[in-house]
Amino acid sequence: MTAAHPAAPSAASPAALTQALPSYLNPGALGPWGTYLQQVDRVTPYLGSLGRWVDTLKRPKRTLIVDVPIHLDDGSVAHFEGYRVQHNTSRGPGKGGVRFHQDVTLSEVMALSAWMSIKNAAVNVPYGGAKGGIRVDPRQLSRGELERMTRRYTSEIGIIIGPTKDIPAPDVNTNEQVMAWMMDTYSMNEGSTATGVVTGKPVDLGGSLGRREATGRGVFTVGEEAARRIGMPIAGARVAVQGFGNVGGVAGKLFAEAGARVVAVQDHGGAVYREAGLDVPALMAHVARNGSVAGFSGAEAMAADAFWDVPCDILIPAALEGQIHERNAGRIQARMVIEGANGPTTPQADDILHDRGVLVLPDVIANAGGVTVSYFEWVQDFSSFFWSEAEINERLVKIMREAFSAVWQVAEEHKVSLRTATFIVACKRILHARDLRGLYP
Repeated sequence: MTAAHPAAPSAASPAALTQALPSYLNPGALGPWGTYLQQVDRVTPYLGSLGRWVDTLKRPKRTLIVDVPIHLDDGSVAHFEGYRVQHNTSRGPGKGGVRFHQDVTLSEVMALSAWMSIKNAAVNVPYGGAKGGIRVDPRQLSRGELERMTRRYTSEIGIIIGPTKDIPAPDVNTNEQVMAWMMDTYSMNEGSTATGVVTGKPVDLGGSLGRREATGRGVFTVGEEAARRIGMPIAGARVAVQGFGNVGGVAGKLFAEAGARVVAVQDHGGAVYREAGLDVPALMAHVARNGSVAGFSGAEAMAADAFWDVPCDILIPAALEGQIHERNAGRIQARMVIEGANGPTTPQADDILHDRGVLVLPDVIANAGGVTVSYFEWVQDFSSFFWSEAEINERLVKIMREAFSAVWQVAEEHKVSLRTATFIVACKRILHARDLRGLYP
């Protein structure tokens, strides 16, 4: 398949002129970046003397916007807009995924890079935050077109990435194969194999065991820790999951194995429900075959919007950002929300959930399992010595539990939400590093 090319907008239309502007010049709402800025403003009063550096958190260190031209299979040329944003590198090289999605914007990538800064500092791995993306619907590309786009994008951002500068990883619609292409392209341009330039690679190319399941395992780990603290047994708990890929699917599987009932799942294709509990392995196999939960015979279908009304104890949004907002937050019946996705809850929805007594485990701690094992992969690549999957999982669980415990303690000390507590812990670490390093020149 080849990419669709929309007709050019009419030059006479003001709306068309606005649409024709590059996304970074298009006036409008700040979007996800605005959400992040509100989160920083909420934490600023708790930063003490480090507050003098707070504007460091509000300005990405480096923003790169690139044109990604490729030859399509029919011989024509298509252009895609790509991004790589390095938000902060005070604590180490930039680290963050690359997503291929038709709705990618600069605001989104900036916010995701900033949340990576917070996430890495929250679990105390020696990285800064970065993120990348291409505005494209990869389903419209053949495998050859996808490879050519990935390689051209990698060449374009190659001037700012590297094993000690900025290390990409998989994200929405990218996977081990995309990382292999990125690693090979960077290595060919450098003239030597650089396995550490990306993480989330195939194991045969220096990838780490346990990486694919790491984010979902982290979601389960912090959920288990939080449930223990509020006296909610996992066994018998009803779980609803939005998004059923590597994050939502793995988390759902682990909760089911711990005795919980996964009663509802929603994804881009539809939503399914079974009060007695879904057969999670069977549903995962169905999604692998068909690309969606739609049509799963072991459950009843329901309207996608009805997902937010499902009675449950634990809700796991593991799709895209902005899914829980002021229009549906009041309908959520869960006792606990565990954010598997990045930025799934708006600040307004956060307040609604807080006022209703719903415990929110924020993305910047809940889904940090992926970057934690990415750190393990990076370390293994440098040493060319690889750990067993059991060692990986044991180290991951230990780090996640310790990080969550520190956040919980700060939340109780300051009487704030877990999100604000996570930001307090992370922002202090980032700004302390900035303060120690000073400014050059």
